[in-house]
Amino acid sequence: MKRLITIAVSVTIAAAALGCVKKSDYEAKAAELDRCVGEQGKCQRDMQEMQARASSMHDQAMSLQATLDARTARANQDLRELQKQIDEATALNASLREALQKKGEDVDKLLREKGALATSLEQARARLEELRRAQAAAERRAEAMRQLVEQFRKMADAGQLQVGVRRGRMVIQLPSEVLFESARSELKAQGKTALAEVARILKTMRDRQFQVAGHTDDDAIATPRFPSNWYLSSARAIEVVSFLISQGMDPKQLSAAGYGEFDPVGPNDTPEGKAKNRRIEIVVQPNVDELLAVDGTRGW
Repeated sequence: MKRLITIAVSVTIAAAALGCVKKSDYEAKAAELDRCVGEQGKCQRDMQEMQARASSMHDQAMSLQATLDARTARANQDLRELQKQIDEATALNASLREALQKKGEDVDKLLREKGALATSLEQARARLEELRRAQAAAERRAEAMRQLVEQFRKMADAGQLQVGVRRGRMVIQLPSEVLFESARSELKAQGKTALAEVARILKTMRDRQFQVAGHTDDDAIATPRFPSNWYLSSARAIEVVSFLISQGMDPKQLSAAGYGEFDPVGPNDTPEGKAKNRRIEIVVQPNVDELLAVDGTRGW
């Protein structure tokens, strides 16, 4: 465009100088020149406007890039902070899980121990209650025995009987010599007198059962009536039971047993031991709640 304007101007000047150009041609060229100059101005203005727009777009692009860079940097920083929080949360979660597992094991262990402790406590309470009942029963038995001993004191002082505890049971023990002649089962007069007094006292104990047991030493007996000591001891026990019934005792409270020489209370190798073994025992049978021996009571 600039080159055409230059050519047109040169031609116009040359024509004027030569004086050979028509006025109409000159005016046409002048008009064309004005048009070219006008177009050049418009082109320059368009160019300047385009440059201004390009500059503005460049500034906007730079501003946008700066904003994007700032946001990217901030996002990266946020991402790093978030990753840090995730790592810390993961570590805390693992720690809490481990602690929870340990606590769970501790709780399970505590519950097991608590259950065992509760069971032991319940067993201890039951045992304590059992011991209390046993103690109460023992105290009742001890009191009953003291009363029994007191009632039999005169006969015990006279050597007619002994009162004690054997195998957890109260026993009234009468020597065979007081009741029977040797190798006989019939009661002597002295024996009947002693048993009458025994019956008078035992009749007051209506809530008890009594077993009359016959015992001998180990000297063998072999007679038509008593082929062995079993027969002799049993016959003597039955004789005592019959006499006690005749004195008013309830037959339902009485039983008889013969042990022969097989339940001694002393050695059979001395006269004194043999004398102890020849005896009649009236055993006071315990009630169900009195099966334990009286603590501290001396047996034979």
